[in-house]
Amino acid sequence: MSGKVDALATAHTVNLWRHAYAKRLSVTDAFVVCAAVAIAQFARFGLGDSRVVGLSFLRAEFEYSMFSVALIVVWLLALRLSGSRNAKLIGGGSLEYKRVADATVRLFGVLAILAFGFQLQLARGYVLVAFPIGLAFLFLGRWVWRSWLLRQRHEGRYTHHAVILGEREKSRSVGASILREPGLGVQLLGAVTEYGRDQDLLPGVPVLAGFDNAIEAVLASGADTVVFSGSDRFTPEALQEFGWELEEAKIELLVAPALTGIAGPRLHSSPTPGLPLIQVDYPTFEGMKYVAKRTFDVITSVIALVVLSPVFAILALRVRQDGGHAIFRQQRIGSDGRRFEMLKFRTMVVNAEDQLPGLLDRSDGNGTLFKMKNDPRVTPVGRALRRHSLDELPQLINVLQGNMSLVGPRPPLIIEAERYDYRMQRRFLVRPGITGLWQVNGRSDLSWDDSVRLDLFYVENWSLTGDLIILWRTLRVVFTGAGAY
Repeated sequence: MSGKVDALATAHTVNLWRHAYAKRLSVTDAFVVCAAVAIAQFARFGLGDSRVVGLSFLRAEFEYSMFSVALIVVWLLALRLSGSRNAKLIGGGSLEYKRVADATVRLFGVLAILAFGFQLQLARGYVLVAFPIGLAFLFLGRWVWRSWLLRQRHEGRYTHHAVILGEREKSRSVGASILREPGLGVQLLGAVTEYGRDQDLLPGVPVLAGFDNAIEAVLASGADTVVFSGSDRFTPEALQEFGWELEEAKIELLVAPALTGIAGPRLHSSPTPGLPLIQVDYPTFEGMKYVAKRTFDVITSVIALVVLSPVFAILALRVRQDGGHAIFRQQRIGSDGRRFEMLKFRTMVVNAEDQLPGLLDRSDGNGTLFKMKNDPRVTPVGRALRRHSLDELPQLINVLQGNMSLVGPRPPLIIEAERYDYRMQRRFLVRPGITGLWQVNGRSDLSWDDSVRLDLFYVENWSLTGDLIILWRTLRVVFTGAGAY
C-alpha cells in the first residue's frame, strides 16, 4: 500500500509541473496573439479606426477593433483545440511547432474563405501583417520556453522518472536511446528484466527485479512512468492486467515499438477492436510535399545569394591571399548515388590533397570518415571560416543547381560512399544538405555511428516544418562555433 501512496504522490507532482508549464505557454500565446493583432491594426490604420464592411445582405458593419478582439479569441481557441499545449508534447520534437503552424494556417485559411463567401471587405494589409508576425512570434515563444525546459531537464528538474520493463537486449536498446537524449526529460531509475552476470542493464541503470516482481519493483522505485520494451514473458492479458495496476497508481505506461528511428507523425493507431495496431507511413520523396521543399530551397538560396554577395566577395579575397583559388571543388555523392561537384571556400593549403596520405594514421575519425581536430593543412583564415561554417556558403549555388538541398544528410566523399552498407545507402533517397541534424547535434564532435543515425532519422522523417527548425538551430550553432574543426 505504501508503494501505491508514494506513486500517487509522484504522479501528482508530475501533473503540477505539467500544468504550470502549459499555463506559461497559454500566457505567452495570449500575449503574442494580442500583440500581433494590435500591430497589424496599427500598421494598417494607425491610431484611428475603420470599418469592415461585410455581410452585405444583412447590411452589417463591424469596427476593426471588434473584429480584432474576435480574431484574438478564435486564434487562441484554435491553438488550444489543436493540442499544441498537450502534456504529451512537452519538450519533444517538432510536433508542437507543427500544431501551432497548422492551427494558425487553418485559421487564416478559413478567414479567407469566409471573406470571399460573405463578401467581407477585409484589408489585405491587416492580414498580411497579423499572420506572419503572429506565427513567427508564436514559434519564438515556444522556442524560448522549450530552451528553458531543456536547461531545467539537464539539471534534473521537470523530468519523468521511468523504469524499463522487457527483455534485456530490447531494454538495453531502448534505454540507450533514452540516455542519448537528455532533452526527453526521462530519468531511468532502473530496469525490470532477466537477471544475468552483467547486473546493470546500462551504466547507471541497475536491474531492480525480475519479471515475477515487476509491479512491486516499479512501486518501490518511485517511478511515474514504465517503458515497456517488449517481452515474450508477458502475454497480452498479463500486460493488460499490469497496465490496470499501473493505472491505479497513476503511473503512465509507454510501449516502445520494435521499429526504431520512426517519428510520431508517421505512426498512426489503427482502430481495430481489441487489438491495438500501429500503422506506419512510408517516407515520401515525391509529390507536392517534395515540390514545396524544392521551391523553398530555390527561393531561399536565391535570396541568400543576393543578400550575401558582399560577404562572398570579402571572403573570396581573404582566402586568395595565399595565392590559391578561392573556391574548392570536390566530388561528392548526391541523391540516387549521382556524383556532383560540391563547392566550398578553400580552407586548406593549396597542396592539401597531396599531404593527406601522411595524416591518415592521425585521424580522429574512423575507417570510414577522416577527421582531425588540429589538421596542419588548415589555414588561419580557413580555421575561422570552418568555426562558423562560412566555408559552406558557396553550396547555395549547389542548392540552386539542384544538386543539394538546404537541409539534408551529409554529402559523402566517393571513398566513403563505397564503404556504405545497405542501411547507409538510404541516405541517397534525398538530396544532401548544407546543414542537417548532424550539424545541430554536435557537428564534428559526433561519432560516425551518431552521424549515420541522425542522417537516417532525417531521411525517414523529414518535413518542411522540421527543415525550418533545423535551419533555425543551425544559425545558433554557427554563431557559437561549437563542435567545428
